[in-house]
Amino acid sequence: MIKAGAIDKGMFLLIKNEPHLVAEREFVNPGKGSAFVRCKLKNLITGQTLKETMKTPDNVEEATVAEKNCQYLYADSEAYHFMDNDSFEQFVVPLTGFEEKKLFMMEGDTYKVVIWDEKPIDIKLPYKMIYTVTQASEGIKGDTVTKSTKPVTIETGLVVKVPLFIKEGERIMINTETKEYVERVNN
Repeated sequence: MIKAGAIDKGMFLLIKNEPHLVAEREFVNPGKGSAFVRCKLKNLITGQTLKETMKTPDNVEEATVAEKNCQYLYADSEAYHFMDNDSFEQFVVPLTGFEEKKLFMMEGDTYKVVIWDEKPIDIKLPYKMIYTVTQASEGIKGDTVTKSTKPVTIETGLVVKVPLFIKEGERIMINTETKEYVERVNN
């Protein structure tokens, strides 16, 4: 059990006997009355979001989860296929609730898979990842007065808006939470 005031973004909580990921957390200390925490929680079983308001001294049960480094093998129409890097055991994670993750995962790369009650419930991606631009149109010459952007396609198929100077074949860093361009990466 932890105090609601100690809840942080990215934690796993057990609410109504189901694991929830804290997607957003806001601490509110009004001038009158006691402080409280507003949380946006994602149910890792059903994928539904839930908004909870808790007083800071209230107790909340933290979900006991394990994280395993696993190699992403491939995805089919129903699931992602992973291999545990330690035991070499293969297992599947259903696509439902994790469709967005496919836009960032590359076959053969290692990701952290969160396990609860011997079931995979989440795939943790790094906050920022580097990709190669596979398709980019030419920027309009002289159009540099404003912060102009153009759409490019990265190797996973995700389309991202980038500055006009980015060309096909270059490597760029993407924020996996916002799906936004961060910077160009020199090899």
